[in-house]
Amino acid sequence: MSQTYPTFARPLVILHVDDDPMNLRVVEEILTAFHHTSVKASSGADALALVAQRPFDVILMDIHMPGMSGIETVAQVRARPGPEHATPIIALTADVLSRHPSEYRELGFDDFVSKPILVSGLLEAIKRAAEPPAADAKSAANAA
Repeated sequence: MSQTYPTFARPLVILHVDDDPMNLRVVEEILTAFHHTSVKASSGADALALVAQRPFDVILMDIHMPGMSGIETVAQVRARPGPEHATPIIALTADVLSRHPSEYRELGFDDFVSKPILVSGLLEAIKRAAEPPAADAKSAANAA
């Protein structure tokens, strides 16, 4: 049985924030296999510096990191005055039992993916975040 994966309108530039070098490498391999650009950050502070320098289509954020957690990093991104505050952010976590998916949204995340990461789940979450359905885009344009 073959797996089908979502297709994207264009290659995306994705910031992946994780303190584990192996996680950064695995996700980079997944993203580049699907023609996306992966930019890696190993801490919340590194992520904030990168977000200040350039736009990203999506941010993948580990929750548990030393220093500044993913939750603290997301709060700081969302508090920024520039366009980066609206960048879709997906939580990556192995700790799926402590929070309900709706709690991640309340914390400022757009979606979440559980670890260990499944390729299809990761790509589907990125697709939802980066390319909302046409009906949502039309209603957002009409509201503006």
